[in-house]
Amino acid sequence: MPYPDRFYPVVDSLNWVERLTKLGVGTIQLRTKELNDADALQIVTDALAITKDTQAKLVVNDYWRAAIVAGAKYLHLGQEDLADADLKAIREAGLLLGVSTHDDAELETALAAKPDYVALGPIFFTTLKSMRFEPQGIPKITEWKKRIGSIPLVAIGGIKFEHAAEIFAAGADSIAVVSDVTQNADPDARVRQWLGESKEAA
Repeated sequence: MPYPDRFYPVVDSLNWVERLTKLGVGTIQLRTKELNDADALQIVTDALAITKDTQAKLVVNDYWRAAIVAGAKYLHLGQEDLADADLKAIREAGLLLGVSTHDDAELETALAAKPDYVALGPIFFTTLKSMRFEPQGIPKITEWKKRIGSIPLVAIGGIKFEHAAEIFAAGADSIAVVSDVTQNADPDARVRQWLGESKEAA
């Protein structure tokens, strides 16, 4: 299977990790904020236990020390966390690394880290977190993909299932989804829609 999968949900709790794993999701990012080292290690360990012996690849957001100690295989870093992270230790631990980007300078910083994928966002306006960056728009996906070549490109930010075909056509390899699943009236049905799209494209 490619990494990351075409459908790439981002969630903030163990309950969501378990729910998505049971639905057959292939790549799941656990993004929780403001945890101390002990709590970060605990939630990463628990999430890895949930996904063990399943098809789900658990991506740890930001907590690279916990990811190393817990034996995770996948890590995602924002720009601030990338600046503070020990990339040598991350690579020695065998972690695959994804990095967020929002503008040209951040893309250069990300590429210097030799990431396993690059995320571009927000594609559309998002209310989930305050962003100091304007929406990138779909044409930026095509531009970014030309620049990064064979490195997988993940589009994120305000994306709904109805946008998927256009975003993939623009050059994205994967779409990271938050509210389209977690705030959906029927999350399970929405996940199945996304998974159906992925199977059709396979």
